[in-house]
Amino acid sequence: MASAGSNDWMGEIDRPNLPGEYPLGWKSDVAAEMLRQLDIPYVALNPGASYRGFHDSLVNYLGNRAPQMIVCLHEDHVVAIAHGYAKATDKPMGAILHSNVGLMHGLMGLFNAFCDRVPMMVIGATGPVAPEKRRPWIDWIHTTKDQAAMLRNYIKWDDEPRSVPGVIEAFLRGYQMTVTKPSAPVYICLDAGLQEEGVSGEITFPDVARYVPMTLPAAAAADVRTVVDLVKHAKTPVFMFGRGSREQRHWEARVEVAELAGASVMSSQRERAVFPTQHGLHVLPPMGSLSPAAKELLAGADLIVSFDYPDLQGTLRQVNRNTGAIAAKVVKVSLDHTLHNGWSMDYFGLPPADLAIMADPDAFAEQLRDELSAQLGGVKRWDGRSRRTWGEIGYSENADVELVSRDIEVALAEVRGERKFTLTHLSFGWDGRAYHWNDPLDYLGHDGGAGLGAGPGLALGAALALKDQGRTVISVDGDGDFMQGATALWTAAHHQIPALFVINNNRSNFNDEIHQEAVAKDRKRPPENKWIGMRISEPNVDIAALARSQGVEAEGPVTDRQSLLAALERGLAVVASGKPYLIDVLVKPSYANKLVTRGD
Repeated sequence: MASAGSNDWMGEIDRPNLPGEYPLGWKSDVAAEMLRQLDIPYVALNPGASYRGFHDSLVNYLGNRAPQMIVCLHEDHVVAIAHGYAKATDKPMGAILHSNVGLMHGLMGLFNAFCDRVPMMVIGATGPVAPEKRRPWIDWIHTTKDQAAMLRNYIKWDDEPRSVPGVIEAFLRGYQMTVTKPSAPVYICLDAGLQEEGVSGEITFPDVARYVPMTLPAAAAADVRTVVDLVKHAKTPVFMFGRGSREQRHWEARVEVAELAGASVMSSQRERAVFPTQHGLHVLPPMGSLSPAAKELLAGADLIVSFDYPDLQGTLRQVNRNTGAIAAKVVKVSLDHTLHNGWSMDYFGLPPADLAIMADPDAFAEQLRDELSAQLGGVKRWDGRSRRTWGEIGYSENADVELVSRDIEVALAEVRGERKFTLTHLSFGWDGRAYHWNDPLDYLGHDGGAGLGAGPGLALGAALALKDQGRTVISVDGDGDFMQGATALWTAAHHQIPALFVINNNRSNFNDEIHQEAVAKDRKRPPENKWIGMRISEPNVDIAALARSQGVEAEGPVTDRQSLLAALERGLAVVASGKPYLIDVLVKPSYANKLVTRGD
């Protein structure tokens, strides 16, 4: 199994004092050993007595190395860190959640991770299943039957093993299932009583290389040939690239198939970088809500191929509310339906599809590329001329005295130069016309389920994954979002995880101001009252002080262009030295792009 990366850079952080090696002697040691066998490099956790046996195994049996604990102050951060790691690597990290109460704290993060279709090994615990082993009061309220019922609707699989062979199989199966596409978290609940039982007899661990994930499901050859025929006869094809892997070969395959097909390209700002945004076929900036130009592009298409583009129906509906009347032939390529169970509407509306192909979008892109190349003799249908309809944007008119959200994007583009940045999160004010994606790790996408507070944790997980890869991890968070996840910064300081946090601070829950304005106008009531119950002021939160109180260097509020550029350079220097840094940027409440409300 390929290595998930070393954690030796942490040096002696939280290393135990062990007089020697302890042999495997407890059933919790078996679970810990399985994490090591599966090459899980980190486990994020917030301590809890329900897994005290497992905790001891991680420390005194494994030596808190491979995997190394990442200590958090809240279970939501535990899951967000594992989520960020998966976004950067397409591989699972461990997330450990205490009993029922810790699990409930982490549920929002798990919903985010499920909606984002990332792999994750979540290990939970319940108080002793055997009642005679329960301590008075606490073990009773922390013991639940079928604990996974709380999250079964938004994970891929769960188990609660009752024996050593059961533990071994649970970890093997869980890893295989979470990594197999489409990915989603899996949950293994360890009985506290079982953890603290001694082992008897010899324990045999299987060769994990014989329990590999399933290969990427490809399309039937006949379906590939049908799409090739559609492409060859199309005059205005559009390829919509949605979910995709971080592998460079898949990035290159998307570019090659678009050039061969001569297809205009759209990608989503909600998903990870999947196509170079400066390429001549990437007609528009990465989309959130559709611009008029995007609607015109799709309305004029005679073929639309969706490579697992989330909310395809909602996107097409912005072109024509009666999506069934869209003139283009629509090809939908996705495996996502295999995760749909009806509890959550994260499967979105049902789009029209003249051909629905059950295949991994990256596997299909390679198939389509190869067949197109063979039938076209390697000659591209794209003539090499750029179709981009968008130009660069600069700073706002008053940026020398007052900043708006897009100024952060422009400033990051300016200081970037030849440096490699990985953006792990964007605020709602991101425009998309100043800062470009050049490779799969330039941008890691939205938080998945739109659950607030994930931004800081996502950045830390990505920074763990990308340490020593010559990339600077940057998270651009709204102030309301950030403050719900602010105590993740203690974890950054404690473990010396280098990441730059840029806070887009409009001192408001501004997204909801837009909604309140829409409702007031619809009801013919005064929209100027939209701010009430929304503003985060009187008093203003000292965000930089909040960071410094947890051991993270910080500055702000920054209020103008020159100060912002200088702050970014200072922050980048600190991060390059191996430490986290935060910049509080005060911005005027505004959005670069129109927010779609229910009235639209």
